[in-house]
Amino acid sequence: MISYKSLTCSTADALVIYLLENNLKVSNEDLNKNISFAEDKGLFKGKSGESYSFTRTVNDTIQTVLLVGLGKEEDINLDKVREATGKAIKKLKELGITNIFLRVPHTEAIKLEELIKAMATSAELANYTFNKYKTDAKEEKELNVSISRCGVKEATKEIEDAINEGVEVAKGIIIARNLVNEPSNVIYPETLAEAAVNAGKESGFEVEVHGVEKIKALKMEAFYNVAKGSVKEPKLIVMRYFGDEDNKENVLGLVGKGLTYDSGGYSIKPTTGMVDMKSDMGGAASVIGALSVIAKRGLKLNVIAVIAACENLISGDAYKPGEVIGSMAGKTIEVVNTDAEGRLTLVDAVHYIITEEKVNEVIDLATLTGAALVALGETTTAVVTNNEGFFNELKSASEYTGDNMWQLPTFDDYKELIKSDIADLKNSGGRFAGTITAGLFIEAFVQDKPWLHLDIAGTAWTSKNSNLGVKGGTGAPVHTLYELAKRRSK
Repeated sequence: MISYKSLTCSTADALVIYLLENNLKVSNEDLNKNISFAEDKGLFKGKSGESYSFTRTVNDTIQTVLLVGLGKEEDINLDKVREATGKAIKKLKELGITNIFLRVPHTEAIKLEELIKAMATSAELANYTFNKYKTDAKEEKELNVSISRCGVKEATKEIEDAINEGVEVAKGIIIARNLVNEPSNVIYPETLAEAAVNAGKESGFEVEVHGVEKIKALKMEAFYNVAKGSVKEPKLIVMRYFGDEDNKENVLGLVGKGLTYDSGGYSIKPTTGMVDMKSDMGGAASVIGALSVIAKRGLKLNVIAVIAACENLISGDAYKPGEVIGSMAGKTIEVVNTDAEGRLTLVDAVHYIITEEKVNEVIDLATLTGAALVALGETTTAVVTNNEGFFNELKSASEYTGDNMWQLPTFDDYKELIKSDIADLKNSGGRFAGTITAGLFIEAFVQDKPWLHLDIAGTAWTSKNSNLGVKGGTGAPVHTLYELAKRRSK
């Protein structure tokens, strides 16, 4: 937990100084002597990713000074500021320091408010842990952080607003991280719905939760067939935020894959492939997190989000390879792989949000295919779309937030791979182009609405610690969804 207090450069226990490779100078001569010493000895050059610490005496107390490099002025960007901030917070936490002054870097390349917002978001994310189930975990100490420039006695409204926005973005990301990191015996359809309800109460959006009878009444057969192998009842979660009451006919739709656990069904996964399948609701988690920030910030636009939440398990009632099932849209689907289940839940959710909630555009988010991870690793989200303008809007927002996105091709040849001999479609196109064919399967249900499919199989979960997080759920791409919505609200 971080609180933001009015520390100064001289009263903080630690002072973090961001320096550019071609400008290793500050306004304090004593500090410059230490910086010059580090530079002369080759200990610190200001390169991006570099850090160097020393101590000094201020007001009869010992203060730790941490230098962090941003690289050359012409190459500086918000990602480097975020990484440097995260590195600084983690390093100082390791040293047990809790009163920290982050000195805003001097650069003409980025606006002051943007720098401060990025620093606030990064400090929160770097401070994040998930150790609630460790009985020997030490209690987390509260960090006291100030973000300003030395010599500035009071924060302006603009600075305070930038910090608040940065913190709220981070909180939305952390909502998603926490939901993904919880084990599947804690987060299942009912408790995921409860989490959405609580988020709505906290942030200011409406939540409606439907059970199995409503799902059957809506003829969401694809969704229900995936869900019926589990004793836990599926939930259709609908979240509505209307920030533009005068323009209610213009609504952005978000659909998040909500598989709270995926065994693969009868096309069962190996044990190693099941361990982290609590994360298969990463799309749902990100939708809840993003809508929380959008509502909390009071953005002037309308957003409706839908999650078809269930488990994919094996039982005497579970669906099987070779079956032909229906869908809410009326299309028939040949099931060739019960581990290609996420797209079945998504197509009913997509059809529902278009026909029942009357959205104009749809973004679906899903930890959908291992192929996305193979192709793009853990650093980049795969995107399939039917609308270049919509994609360019997403791409611009993602370049600002640092969430890497990459568009995949959608040539007609790929659509041949999901044609069935006995039904309208089959739910898997086989080994080749798996991410593309999964996306195109969903496209068959979007009714020509502008649509983006984000396969976050690689980016919703990370296998290692980083400057801005820990192993587990990442909360991607909450920040990008918020930024896209923010730009539309202006």
